[in-house]
Amino acid sequence: MNKLLGVSPRHPGLWQDIPAATMTKKTVVDIETMVSHTQGRNELTKISAQLAQLSQQGRWIVLISPPNIGYKQMLAAAGVRMDRILLVHAKDEVETLWAMEKALTSGTSSAVITWANSLDARDNRRLQLVAKSAQALGIVIENANAHLPDSAINTQDKILNQGSLFTSMH
Repeated sequence: MNKLLGVSPRHPGLWQDIPAATMTKKTVVDIETMVSHTQGRNELTKISAQLAQLSQQGRWIVLISPPNIGYKQMLAAAGVRMDRILLVHAKDEVETLWAMEKALTSGTSSAVITWANSLDARDNRRLQLVAKSAQALGIVIENANAHLPDSAINTQDKILNQGSLFTSMH
């Protein structure tokens, strides 16, 4: 059975044999928002096993504006194929959301993880609209410490890093 794609029935390229099952099948993809006090360290650890499975599909795992939290070591230790990691550095929040939107809807990504300071109602609505056409897992890691000065965040990071050093020494 032929289904008409597009608006012009006179163009021969618009007629294709498409099974009815694929015409009605709609995969709903949610974009999850995680609030983090550790710049996404704990959240990335929680989803790393899922990212390892997704990286085996041969599509990209896109990381947009990740902080320097040792994500390479975390992902490699979890078994994520590092040749499937695509790193994007955005200059601001607008560019970050734009990059996430493009990566989610491109069809070439398995997962898109974005680090952002905080999302307002407009940004959340934009992501809801993007989720309707997303073809990948989408995760936004919001920095709960965005309101703190950099010195307070650096002090908190040092405390976390010292704790991990002491626990690994026996």
